[in-house]
Amino acid sequence: MLTMAVTALTEAAFPRVLGYILDHGFGRPSGNDVAMLNTLSGETVAQDKSNAIKGLALWKIPAAIIGIFLLRGICTFTTSYLMSWISTRLLNDLRAQVFDRVLSVPIGFYQKESASRIINVIMMEAQQIVEMLKVSMTTLIRDSLTVFVLLAALVWQNWKLTIVALVMMPVMAYLVRSVSKRLRVLNQSQLNVNNELTQVIEEATRATQVVRIFGGQEYEKKRFAESNEKLRGYAMRTTIAVASTTPLTQLAAAVSVAVVIMFAVSQAAQDATTVGKFVEFVTLMMLLLTPLKRLADLNGPIQRGMAAAESVFELIDTSPERTDGKLLNVRARGDLSFCGVSFSYPGQEQVTLDDIQLDIASGETVALVGLSGGGKTSLVNLVPAFYSPQAGKITLDGQDINELSLDSLRRQIAMVSQNVVLFDDTVAANIAYGDSSPDHVKVKAAVQAAYLSEVVSELPDGLETRIGDNGSRLSGGQRQRLAIARAIYKDAPILILDEATSALDTESERAVQSALDALMRGRTTLVIAHRLSTIERADRIVVLADGKIAEQGTHQQLLAKDGVYANLYRMQFAE
Repeated sequence: MLTMAVTALTEAAFPRVLGYILDHGFGRPSGNDVAMLNTLSGETVAQDKSNAIKGLALWKIPAAIIGIFLLRGICTFTTSYLMSWISTRLLNDLRAQVFDRVLSVPIGFYQKESASRIINVIMMEAQQIVEMLKVSMTTLIRDSLTVFVLLAALVWQNWKLTIVALVMMPVMAYLVRSVSKRLRVLNQSQLNVNNELTQVIEEATRATQVVRIFGGQEYEKKRFAESNEKLRGYAMRTTIAVASTTPLTQLAAAVSVAVVIMFAVSQAAQDATTVGKFVEFVTLMMLLLTPLKRLADLNGPIQRGMAAAESVFELIDTSPERTDGKLLNVRARGDLSFCGVSFSYPGQEQVTLDDIQLDIASGETVALVGLSGGGKTSLVNLVPAFYSPQAGKITLDGQDINELSLDSLRRQIAMVSQNVVLFDDTVAANIAYGDSSPDHVKVKAAVQAAYLSEVVSELPDGLETRIGDNGSRLSGGQRQRLAIARAIYKDAPILILDEATSALDTESERAVQSALDALMRGRTTLVIAHRLSTIERADRIVVLADGKIAEQGTHQQLLAKDGVYANLYRMQFAE
């Protein structure tokens, strides 16, 4: 604020110096000398001017001009530096807030929002807000102060001409206001199309193998071209709206200048002003046009920033997961009970789970089987409270999980999903993920238990080898075993295996199944498997059909019952 204020004051200083030079440095004859000048030779006039100039200390002129621009340069640099320091800190804080909220929103949030839009909000739209603030705050404060200082100087210099000059100001204000509403709509549409374009790029790069196998290059190019062209169209319409403001405001300003010059000449004819004062006044007016133009042009960045702010703060204001609940300071036994649990996904009327009654004892291995859409994955997703049932309750060691803190609850659970998620980090970091103080001995033990020792020994840097985006440098089986090693490392009392061996070949599956058997011993385990051969040794098999428990029992009991499970088993082993 201080440096901007000093910069604004220097704007009015230079015209003042210029006016002073014209009035005192170029020999202005007095009224008594006019008659004498008519009879004196040109030599005498020149001598009078020379004497007038000698009366002015010449060294003060360049000193004043250099001093003004030196002070202005220091203040301008300081303003830019401090504004950049503030805005970069602000951008970091804003992105951190958005990212923190992304990590704490309920899982259902990701069913409504695409990853590309979230990335766009964090990277692009947060940047637009800060750029808007950086540009608008500098322009708004510095140029507003400049306008105020110049107007004050104009009023001080000649208040009558100033009133004439301000006649066109309401017209300029009306022009700016009329464009604002259209710019807001255009910028919001532009942001939406930008999200579409980001999604096209994200999907095309993520699914590059599918695109090439199925010959989708032309289709993806068409999608990209359509979104790209729509984005260009909105950009052009925005440019037209913004650019049309400038010439109109400049025309209004030119009318003001023309009228002022006409009135100034009239005043000069009545000896009400001097050449120096007139030049000073006109210079102040011309200097006023630049900050006024910048203030008029500020409408575009502000509207873009406001449109981006709506998206960013909508995400920040999304309700996070609950943070209340009782802490579990001890390791849970692992007794799980589903008491009349019914569940539907948000926004869907179809019942996914209907009145589930299921008790699982500590250390018991329960396999969940059934046709796709039966509710197996939905059931296990309720255990870590990714979703909450609409009816009934789930208890852990007799305590309702809704009364436990989510952090405490999830510390008791390890999970291996069929959709393996790995991070672009080292093997060791992926295994010990979430542990702030990784235990190297435990990491090695997890590697050995997951039958990864031979794989790790062949990697260039062993456990410290980076595995690429989502483990792209590993095979499918190796990625799955790494995910299993991560679950082994966590050593939680409850284990959820969702098709944990689906990506393994026969030899790897045997090896990992042995590791899983050892891992499941003494732990409450929920296993989802489509290959029934992998769950024959489960303590109990629960068959889900249309969101209900159709039957349950051991493998032999269910075969003897000749029900839904027996039919599934015969379908898989018909050959």
